[in-house]
Amino acid sequence: MRILAVSDLHYRLPHYDWLVNAADGVDVVALVGDLADVVSPVPLGVQTVVLEKYLGLLADRAVVLASSGNHDLDGPGEHGEQVASWLRSAGGGNVHTDGMSVDIGDTRFTICPWWDGPVSRDAVAAQIAAAAVDRPARWVWLYHSPPAGTPLCKDGRREFPDHELAAWIEEHSPDLVLCGHIHQAPWIEGGTWHAELGSTKVFNAGKQPGKVPPHITFDLEAGTAEWFGVYDVETITL
Repeated sequence: MRILAVSDLHYRLPHYDWLVNAADGVDVVALVGDLADVVSPVPLGVQTVVLEKYLGLLADRAVVLASSGNHDLDGPGEHGEQVASWLRSAGGGNVHTDGMSVDIGDTRFTICPWWDGPVSRDAVAAQIAAAAVDRPARWVWLYHSPPAGTPLCKDGRREFPDHELAAWIEEHSPDLVLCGHIHQAPWIEGGTWHAELGSTKVFNAGKQPGKVPPHITFDLEAGTAEWFGVYDVETITL
């Protein structure tokens, strides 16, 4: 299985065009949050219509996994906390979104939403616990914010540690966790695009301008992860 992972596209449509073409060469496309951009001059309601069309184009080529980030939230859910309702509505068929888990071969993918408060945080914890039952040989999470205890949550000036994610990783030990959110993490002094917490490998491709977005291609059969960082390319063994 080949997985192409990106995050933080922030409604940059040339990057979505590139992704649609690149999807022909992989089995799974993982979009790990901030598909939209709340500071764009394009209204969020318009963005989501366009993004749903891109999700459909991607789904014609590969299985699509899409988790929300902080830029994707479009209003309060039934519990009063912010959710990406448009993204949840886009799920179905070959598109899997917030709150879903899907098994592909011997790999389970769990797609975690951006949580906005204690109710939605507890829902993520419950989602992960449910997905842990009878887990297959490999377990991959999509979760926009990188965990505490890794350089993936540092932007060179400040640190944005997600302690909840770190605790869930410690409790459940997934094989891979795909993150984003901290755009500069791979390029700061001492920065990186991959890290480990216990036996779990965690990834953040970062965000940079250019014709091709930073991305990671996982080859699960070969056991490799290749990062394209616009100015750098690096491969590691999983």
